[in-house]
Amino acid sequence: MRTKALTAILAAGLAFGAPALADETHTPADGWNKGGEEQDEALTLTPNLENGLYVYEVCSACHGLNGWGLTDGTFPQIAGQHAKVTIKQLADIRALNRDNPTMYPFAKPREIGGSQSIADVAAYIAKLPMNPEPGVGDGTDLELGAQLYADNCVKCHGDTGEGADEKFYPKIQGQHYNYLVRQYNWIKEGKRRNANPEMVEQIQRFTDKDTKAVLDYVSRLKPPADKIGEPGWVNPDFDW
Repeated sequence: MRTKALTAILAAGLAFGAPALADETHTPADGWNKGGEEQDEALTLTPNLENGLYVYEVCSACHGLNGWGLTDGTFPQIAGQHAKVTIKQLADIRALNRDNPTMYPFAKPREIGGSQSIADVAAYIAKLPMNPEPGVGDGTDLELGAQLYADNCVKCHGDTGEGADEKFYPKIQGQHYNYLVRQYNWIKEGKRRNANPEMVEQIQRFTDKDTKAVLDYVSRLKPPADKIGEPGWVNPDFDW
């Protein structure tokens, strides 16, 4: 693996600094699936998985070679995510429709390329097997979590958290509990400006107990067996 190149990329990215945050008068609805520009273009392109692997080397510095992230929630699992969801999130970050100061420097066109590279890396990420051992909550209120999920989340995220690629609804199955908590809170507070406004409104009535219960339940939702990697699996694409 090109370790020296990655080190240089990381150093350069940190030097760029974080983008300015958007005006606080903006609402979460402002950025929901705006489309246009890079997102629309990337969706029309035929992915090149070879280039997707090359681009993913930059992503692996944080998300890991497997795309499994970290159980402490610092970095999410992205392996197996719907390609359209990844395209939308990358395009939104680059267009400053989603505030992500940590990721922004590495997602810039001069680091990973243009719309074609977005399509390529999204397709590569989508084919990676998912983490068999994601971080979960403490399991103390799963019955409540299951009921809240059935009443509030199934419509968009599906029975098993599988999401919907065509509608840009992300897979949330197998995602780390601590990451789910952080993103949920940011969505509720309006800090994740490209969140679906229907979700923002819906979760306002959730108590802290509700939040903990439903996200603990979500963290235990399992992808299909053929989409999960074996424990200890290491991405062979980086065995250079």
